[in-house]
Amino acid sequence: MAPTEAPNPQPPAKKKRNSHSQEPVEGGGVDLISGLPDAILGDIISLLPTKDGARTQGLASRWRHLWCSAPLNLDRSDLPSDREALEGVVSRILAVHRGPGRRFCVPAGYLEDRPATVDSWLRSPALDNLEEIDFCLPPASNFHFSATLRVATLSKCHIPDGFAESLHFSQLNQLGLKEVTISEGALHGLISRCPVLEFLLLSDCTGICRARINSSSLRGIGVRAVCYQDAGLRLSELIIEDAPCLERLHYAEYFGITVSVIAAPKLQALGCSISPWSVSRLLLGSTEFHLTTVMRSVKILAVDSWFTELDMVIGLMKCFPCLEKLYIQTCRSVRQNLWRRKHKHFIQNYDIRIKTIVLGTYRGIKAQVNFASFFILNATELEVMRIELKDSDYDDSFFVEHHRRLQMDKRASIGARLDFVKRGLCRNHLDINHVRDLALTDPFEC
Repeated sequence: MAPTEAPNPQPPAKKKRNSHSQEPVEGGGVDLISGLPDAILGDIISLLPTKDGARTQGLASRWRHLWCSAPLNLDRSDLPSDREALEGVVSRILAVHRGPGRRFCVPAGYLEDRPATVDSWLRSPALDNLEEIDFCLPPASNFHFSATLRVATLSKCHIPDGFAESLHFSQLNQLGLKEVTISEGALHGLISRCPVLEFLLLSDCTGICRARINSSSLRGIGVRAVCYQDAGLRLSELIIEDAPCLERLHYAEYFGITVSVIAAPKLQALGCSISPWSVSRLLLGSTEFHLTTVMRSVKILAVDSWFTELDMVIGLMKCFPCLEKLYIQTCRSVRQNLWRRKHKHFIQNYDIRIKTIVLGTYRGIKAQVNFASFFILNATELEVMRIELKDSDYDDSFFVEHHRRLQMDKRASIGARLDFVKRGLCRNHLDINHVRDLALTDPFEC
């Protein structure tokens, strides 16, 4: 692949115009945007994809100098996928841009064997006052913009205790650690030196078996446990000791983790995975969630379970009586989910307040039909049940058949409706791939 040319910071000179003149544009209109102040135009440019931002130099003489001084948005997704070409383009951009930096996102997998290149990039003045980084962690001496970072995703690296102690993120709002090796002490110290941190993602991290969270600012926490056997010491216990502002908690794993929530009075959204091989437990206070604990603050629940288990979901509903949105992702069903006799007492005495239900990988087998019909016939406030189908089932005859099998004519909520969608249009509800997902009010919504 031929190297992509870096944007030319000094395009050929054109006939001069007043920098704030209203130039005619194609179609006979007036260019009102070019009359805006440089600072506003620079912000507009920095919101564009990397290539498009650089191309604004060719729009008109008014724009020629703006890209080189606008806050730099450098994202690998807008640049060549070839590693050699990418290295050349990024190096040229950093050489000609005057800064400041806004966003610098180059996944660590592209640069694991290029330490000299990484070092030179991170010394560039173009990254002064950087606000967002998605990168492999550099040596401490080069991390000169830590005071201005607001979003940081650090990947495929080792954070030694001494280095962690040198990091102070006074403005950091979102922190993601992906495939990072870090000790328990280093992690706790790092969090304590992020005084305004609101969202934390720990994905496939090693070197730590227990994480204790004490934070007055955290609003969202996501954990993905290591899913390969030779990972060394891995996270097996998450303890939320004191998180008065925590609203969203998400953990996805299939190899066993204990999550203890001791104090999180504002918890509203919870996502968890359950499998027959996992020894996972969620403890609320000192009680396992599927027994007697009640948390009225939880409104959104996402469950990724190996089996379609109505009994399990009813147990969860008892713990979270104010639940409004339920996401269920399952692989198979081994029980029929018969409920009319078994859960007669629950139906008579429990107010099912759920308004939205999303069923993933629905195939229309009897266990799934019984599961879905339980809510259709008993959830008096249900507004929508969204059913995700594979392509081969997505047709009118399937829709008509399952309107009948799910007894929609007998629904408890007269306003309830079924929405059938193709499975490919929705991600797995528990896929929290970036720390910014935790900032969403509902991080599980497609």
